Amino acid sequence: MTVAAVILAAGHGTRMRSKLPKFLHSLAGLTLLEWSLQAVEELSGLRPVVVVGYAREQVHDLLGERVDYCVQNEPLGTGHAVMQARDVLYQRADQVLVIYSDMPLLQAQTLSRLTQLCADRSHHGRPPIALSMLTVKREESQGFGRIVRDDDGAVRRIVEEADCSAEESAIRELNPGVYCFDAPWLWENLLHLAPNANGEYYLTDMVGIAAEQRRRIETVAAPSDEVYGINDRSQLAVASQVMRQRINRAHMLAGVTLIDPTFSYIDASVTIGRDSVIYPGTHLQGETTIGASCHIGPGSRIIDSAIGDACRVEYSVIEKARMERGSEIGPFGHLRPGAHLGESVHMGNFGEVKNSFLGRGVKMGHFSYIGDATVGENVNVGAGTITCNYDGVSKNPTTLGDDVFLGSDTLLVAPVTLGPRARTGAGSVVTRDVEEDTLVYGVPARPAPAAEPEDEPTSMPPSGAHEKHE
Repeated sequence: MTVAAVILAAGHGTRMRSKLPKFLHSLAGLTLLEWSLQAVEELSGLRPVVVVGYAREQVHDLLGERVDYCVQNEPLGTGHAVMQARDVLYQRADQVLVIYSDMPLLQAQTLSRLTQLCADRSHHGRPPIALSMLTVKREESQGFGRIVRDDDGAVRRIVEEADCSAEESAIRELNPGVYCFDAPWLWENLLHLAPNANGEYYLTDMVGIAAEQRRRIETVAAPSDEVYGINDRSQLAVASQVMRQRINRAHMLAGVTLIDPTFSYIDASVTIGRDSVIYPGTHLQGETTIGASCHIGPGSRIIDSAIGDACRVEYSVIEKARMERGSEIGPFGHLRPGAHLGESVHMGNFGEVKNSFLGRGVKMGHFSYIGDATVGENVNVGAGTITCNYDGVSKNPTTLGDDVFLGSDTLLVAPVTLGPRARTGAGSVVTRDVEEDTLVYGVPARPAPAAEPEDEPTSMPPSGAHEKHE
């Protein structure tokens, strides 16, 4: 059976009070729409179809060629939205799975149960199936319609919450709006939908049509947290908590220690190696990888970065950077884009590195800035050292050879190169290249002057004279 998935993403979501469409708001590193797409991609035998309207260009920029697109030019309801997919999917699929773009907690295994039920073609005296649908029983309705059944328990219709009578409002079995249709039946009967009083075509009316035709309607009880719809930012926050619990639990079961999972914020795209420890207040975002046996946090934020094995990050920010095995940073360090710490690099408090490589064993104690630089192995960067890399027009490079020693408060005015084992005195302003094994100091920094030979004495000291001892 070939399944085609249709994701409805044509609305704005005005209750979010945002210029951004509701389905483009983020949750654990992905937009709501991407979560919906992820849930159906492995089930669909065809490329999923996204029905767009408002902000269609933004949707295309986000998803590209992962999906096919249909446009709903006028907001005429969910039934009208699915009609737009007919030309793309007609006679191409056996089943049509329809979901919304604002239910990021839906999981593929639940949808798989739904499609398998719809695929059941064994009648055994029962009517042929028209559709299967998710239902949920809970006190909070979230504006969902009510499932109305007959005395035999068969679904007869769905009543939207706004249209419910007092008796119908008391029904606790709710309709989340997730369906799997028999495709030939859907395309034939979708044309029979009539507009409601507000001029919109409701996809929920397809249930009533199927019941009138005495076609089979199957239901699957969905976990309550999976069909939690998002209409405003408070509901987005609730969904974020649920997703964070899922993500954190998966990491802990894979061998990662989270000291307090409630206060660990890890995007779905992050990978973490075994025996790493994540401390509270840590945010791991984007395409970040954490190696094995690391200690990350507390109070750290790492974005789109690669952290090697046995690294330590404490109260620091790392963005689009790399740390190799055994390197450490913090507290209160900052690796900006392009920063790369080699193995066993120590970067202490209030240090900052941008677009630079620090070689194995570099020690950068505190209060220093390294930008647009290549630093060799075992270099000592004294406190307060700064690469003056920007001249107002261009960013200029600094190169430090192996075993260079920079005294405290050294200013390296780029472009400048210091050879291996060069040294600077405290407070030096280096404006010229320094050769290997050379000490420079001063403003501007210069090598020490060559020692002059002492004059030969012209006579013997007078009798009785004594040397002065200190």
